[in-house]
Amino acid sequence: MTSALPSVLDLAPVVPVVVIEDAADAVPLARALVAGGLPAIEVTLRTRAALDAVRAIAAEVPDAVVGAGTVISPAGVADAVGAGARFLVSPGWTESLLDAMRSSGVPFLPGVSTTSEVVALLERGVREMKFFPAEAAGGVPYLKSLSGPLPQARFCPTGGISPGSAPTYLSLPNVGCVGGTWMLPADALAARDWARVESLAREAAQLRGR
Repeated sequence: MTSALPSVLDLAPVVPVVVIEDAADAVPLARALVAGGLPAIEVTLRTRAALDAVRAIAAEVPDAVVGAGTVISPAGVADAVGAGARFLVSPGWTESLLDAMRSSGVPFLPGVSTTSEVVALLERGVREMKFFPAEAAGGVPYLKSLSGPLPQARFCPTGGISPGSAPTYLSLPNVGCVGGTWMLPADALAARDWARVESLAREAAQLRGR
């Protein structure tokens, strides 16, 4: 990832993976996460409100590093960057998607779940990746196995990770951060309980395995 922005993997131990249904919630939610110590925020492009949410966070929460997740097409890359996304995350990758992310001018984490996908990205000069779906794809043992033959690859595992398992992932030499949703419980979001989100974010920000 080549950009003036420091590696997304090094901003915080946890990247919140956010699904926003109402763009009006974006700014207070982002402020709560940043206040709790989680500045890198991945807004998934799964809802109609997602791009407006990215736009609002980029404009109104200067301490947040807002990114777009579930980017699955070159058009999605263009839309996300146009809305102000400062990094991109995909669940997987194709040649056209990788080319679009590489040309976007912002850092990106293409998704992988197999050794061959990791090798293919390394061959293309990409060393930082999302490992997804982490638990279903082999979890900690799988990533530990990759660290020997492919030490140059670094990962943000996402998918099924909990506050209990996160420290074990973070203790691996090839893991820079993890993605998760546990600091965003549905009942807290429904109640717009931003104080609870901030508290859970603060706990997540202290999860370090080394």
